[in-house]
Amino acid sequence: MVPVRFLRGLALVAFTLLVWGLTFVNTRALLPDFSALEIQVVRFTLGYVALWCIHPRWTPVARGDERLFIGMGLSGVAVYQLLENCAIHYTNASNVAILVALCPMATALLAWLLGRSARPSWRFFVGFVVAIIGVALVCTNGVQAFHFHPLGDLIAFCAMLSWGGYSIFVDVVNTKDYPPTFVIRRTFFWALVFTAPIVLFGLTATGRTVLQGSFSVSLDPAVNGARFASGLNLLNLGFLGLLASAACFVVWNMACEALGTVRCTVALYLTPVFTVLFAAVFLGERMTVVSCIGSALILGGVILSGWQSRPR
Repeated sequence: MVPVRFLRGLALVAFTLLVWGLTFVNTRALLPDFSALEIQVVRFTLGYVALWCIHPRWTPVARGDERLFIGMGLSGVAVYQLLENCAIHYTNASNVAILVALCPMATALLAWLLGRSARPSWRFFVGFVVAIIGVALVCTNGVQAFHFHPLGDLIAFCAMLSWGGYSIFVDVVNTKDYPPTFVIRRTFFWALVFTAPIVLFGLTATGRTVLQGSFSVSLDPAVNGARFASGLNLLNLGFLGLLASAACFVVWNMACEALGTVRCTVALYLTPVFTVLFAAVFLGERMTVVSCIGSALILGGVILSGWQSRPR
């Protein structure tokens, strides 16, 4: 009989991937009115406030554990989001998606080297290759060849390593006795602290033009009044802040605790599949035979990997 803990972990992973797969649609709908930095700040500020409402108590932090929350906020939110936004302006979006999809391999190797998990099996590596081929097919859709763009690809690669580091911090924090809502609330706090200097930069004349305005921040009352008066904008921001951030980051930590961090991270291969499906449903983008084949390869790669890496 399959353990209840395992089934619960699978349900948590499925919920998170479904929601994170939709974030592409929400973010794309917001970009005409907001910069990428503004979306990031509003999203995680909403998440932080929501988690205070859900868990309005302070939890004492043991000596030395604060650095874990600092590491999570820096690697998993501030740095990862910043690097991903930078990379997409210096390379193709498909390159970014493919390189970020290397995260399960980086997480597995880091967890093994740091003694957090057993050495990955041959099935894990074969599944990784199959899944990456599938990700490449889904992201390029069979019409765009993979071309190297050294600067952008390097930034995307660093973003992938940053999420891998976040996964290790999650693995360590899950061995502590902190409420999941407090952990993510503290993570978002440090993420906003590290994002604050970038916001100040975005208020300058340089910030309004750098990277095609991705780091611009507007305090114009007329501009803000118009864009925050839009019900659709509020709905998309609420989805990103409350569901995709506050809820899903907490749920992801719970899933990692139930299944193991490496095993959960393998499921991230499936994110492009959900993104393609939702883009077809909500944005009217065509789902081709190539993307269907790629999706099947990704699913096969996840199954072949076997989710066999167990925490020590």
